[in-house]
Amino acid sequence: MEIIMGMVQGIGTASDRMLDTLVAGLELEFGRGVGEALVQGFLDAEDVDFHWDARALERWIGAYESADDEDFELDRIAICGQLNGEWFCATMLVDGDAQAHGMTGCRQYRSKMQARKAMFDAH
Repeated sequence: MEIIMGMVQGIGTASDRMLDTLVAGLELEFGRGVGEALVQGFLDAEDVDFHWDARALERWIGAYESADDEDFELDRIAICGQLNGEWFCATMLVDGDAQAHGMTGCRQYRSKMQARKAMFDAH
């Protein structure tokens, strides 16, 4: 007899847990009370990756037309998700291996429904 166990969490819960873990690790390394201040620096430095990993939904918009004749092609992908307790919609530049290379825009929303609508309206 084989038992398969799994755990399902909403992306918002997972991203919040990841941020809590990051804060706790920074406080262990640098002292109590500095984790919250330092985490914003990490979010700013890795903004593209954090938003891409926190996406709940995505929608292909089209190919990205670069002014620099790059050797690889990128797609424009609209995403919505929740990061640090806030819903967002962003437009990402993604390669064929689903790796994010940039973010051309990002807005915060009060609710999942507003962020989702913005993602479906993106062009």
